[in-house]
Amino acid sequence: MALDSTITGLHHITVIAGDAQENLDFYAGVLGMRLVKKTVNQDVPGTYHLFYADGVAHAGTDLTFFPWPDMAPGRIGVGLTVEVALAVPAGSLAYWSDRLTNHGIESGPVAVRFGEGVLSFTDPHGLHLVLVETGDPREFTPWEKSPVPESRQVRGLHGVRLLERNSAPTVEFLTSALGFEEVGQEDGWRRFALPGGRSGRVLDIKEAPAERQGTWGTGSVHHIAWRVPDDATELAVQQRLHAAGRHPTPVIDRFWFKSVYFKEPGGSLFEVATDGPGFGVDETLEELGGRLVLPPWLEPQRSAIESSLPQLREPEAATQVSGN
Repeated sequence: MALDSTITGLHHITVIAGDAQENLDFYAGVLGMRLVKKTVNQDVPGTYHLFYADGVAHAGTDLTFFPWPDMAPGRIGVGLTVEVALAVPAGSLAYWSDRLTNHGIESGPVAVRFGEGVLSFTDPHGLHLVLVETGDPREFTPWEKSPVPESRQVRGLHGVRLLERNSAPTVEFLTSALGFEEVGQEDGWRRFALPGGRSGRVLDIKEAPAERQGTWGTGSVHHIAWRVPDDATELAVQQRLHAAGRHPTPVIDRFWFKSVYFKEPGGSLFEVATDGPGFGVDETLEELGGRLVLPPWLEPQRSAIESSLPQLREPEAATQVSGN
């Protein structure tokens, strides 16, 4: 049995996107998620960092993007996260299948994985997504201006899938250092979960020794961030990562949370991120996502940064609420 985890679930997942407007149109206009923070990649401030979440930007509901339209498409393979699962309410997949079809998005048939209904599709830039029906408890507040009715809205992050050339080192790391437990096997996938009954705590691994190496590009996951409640817990996890030989970075202040980065043994980039202080430190709840916000250390560069970014318009679909 795994050690007691101080990691509570997924915090956010960050993906490389193509065109920023196409990204906004899809995630806010089609999937109905709220743009809760319009900022920039702090390491490459000439590109956006767009955060989509629930109505109040709970940690664990954030799917975020670096739009790099000039980058080549990513390549699925070992050493990368190959799929992102989003939680939706039980009984909602028929609605989602129709909605995706009506917006020109082809989806697979509704299937069952590990006892949960799933609907698979790709976003406009090639990210592999699944919607997973779950009644598991989680922190979620609906977005009242979403084009998707409250009873069908995306609830946040549910899980991820990784391909590994050799899964044994990753399995050992997950269970001995991060507190995961193996909870099932199905169709060659091994499912690991953090303790508790919440949504947003699962990770699936498949060993694919003959598979090619994956490469970053548009449509690929850049990194997965796992939640810790506070700074002290993050430091404790950082020490566990050092002991496990994962060479974590120092704590990096991202202003809305603090981060430590490292690679799991198979090569996927992971992060540990604190729940706070949260996105409300520089915008009111009503203002979230409405303007370009910068951490204080980038404010002196605002003029140059703004001039390098494309203008974003409100997605048309977000102005009309569909029926139930």
